[in-house]
Amino acid sequence: MAKELISHGGVAQNRKARRDYAIEDDLEAGIMLTGSEVKSLRHGRCTLTEAFAQVENGELFLINCHIPAYEGASHFQHDEKRKRKLLVKRKELDRLMAAIGRKGMTVVPLSLFFNARGLAKVQLGLAKGKTHLDRRDDIKKREWEREQARVMRAKG
Repeated sequence: MAKELISHGGVAQNRKARRDYAIEDDLEAGIMLTGSEVKSLRHGRCTLTEAFAQVENGELFLINCHIPAYEGASHFQHDEKRKRKLLVKRKELDRLMAAIGRKGMTVVPLSLFFNARGLAKVQLGLAKGKTHLDRRDDIKKREWEREQARVMRAKG
């Protein structure tokens, strides 16, 4: 049975990012890929859990994003964890560089998807790391909201 191709929509989500970081702002960026990487993404194969974006020489790169090799490609395979250049406007890049310069800010990928035109895009989040206490507060808040919803359903 052939695996269904993803024409447009989500390919990969980084669920750990929202748990480990407080996302303050987000933006959409293009990504430069090779042919075998695009084909692998169309099959829904990508891991963003340990990936991050970094500015090098005035350009933004996605580092540590794992896109497995495409089996159908012959000898033109790609390196699975290579640095991939992200395409953002200069104004957005300057804003990101200024924010990264502040203490504790980082850029993490939130999702990788194909837009309506079939181009691969990455949703980036400008984030600040959460402490252990912040994570515990989030868990308490989420459990309290669930309990409230449970009580409201029982009364309704």
